[in-house]
Amino acid sequence: MENKDQEKVTSKKGWFDKHYKLLMILPIILLICSLIYLGFFYSKNNDFIIKDISLSGGTTITLHGELDYDHIENLLTEKNSDISFRKLTELRTGKTIALIIESSSSAEELIKELEEVLGYKLTNDNSSIEFTGSSLSGSFYKQLIMALIISFILMSIVIFILFRTFIPSVAVIFAAFADIVMPLALIDFLGIKISAAGIAAFLMLIGYSVDTDILLTTRAIRTHEGTLNNRIYRAFKIGILMTLTALFAVLPAFFLITGLPDSFRQIFLILAIGLIADIINTWLTNVGIIKWYCEKHNIK
Repeated sequence: MENKDQEKVTSKKGWFDKHYKLLMILPIILLICSLIYLGFFYSKNNDFIIKDISLSGGTTITLHGELDYDHIENLLTEKNSDISFRKLTELRTGKTIALIIESSSSAEELIKELEEVLGYKLTNDNSSIEFTGSSLSGSFYKQLIMALIISFILMSIVIFILFRTFIPSVAVIFAAFADIVMPLALIDFLGIKISAAGIAAFLMLIGYSVDTDILLTTRAIRTHEGTLNNRIYRAFKIGILMTLTALFAVLPAFFLITGLPDSFRQIFLILAIGLIADIINTWLTNVGIIKWYCEKHNIK
């Protein structure tokens, strides 16, 4: 097996050694574009995300029963532009069984508008109503962001303690940072409202992203079996298998299981985008930085 790996590495060595610095440019350009877009987004919205009701406060009403949900959506949209809809469907048949209506309006205002459209009173039998105050949601949002920042800082400290060298540690942290920034910019560009579950997904990305980077850095710097390119290639085989396995687990869940709550589907979407970003940032940028560092310090 090692002989086959060595043959593959040898055949590609010249191309990789010649172009690895050039390959680092694409992820860096993507990161810069993402940061620019996030800066523009923040200047326009005074925040880095579009918050849903769970993070901004407002009213959520869930309608049950046999209804013309599309017609209800159209009528409510005419009355209230600050409103969004989500459908709940059966896992087996795909049939819509409930409509979730979210708005920053007060419960009284939204109930009145909805009763005018439906032509009957809302009761506990045909609906469920939840209201979240803006102060409570704002406090919860700040706590989630603080948890995300603290997790990233602690991860960075552990990485520096683990490798005790500046450039390899910064390379790992850079990749983790890019794995969060790129999906966030794309989510904002698509206009997706992020819930508390979405923030949790970004927390999970920190763990997912550093796995492959630690694997690459450890194999390249601390392992001395075979050549540097051979060690990088073996790390790539294991790392890409790990990432693709996770990717193939979350993508089908997002696209095929439509009956899942939106919070779960949002986690799957953010993880999928983050894992794709991780492939780019680890195996184009980070691998280039590590290879350059090893060559400069005569690590062969």
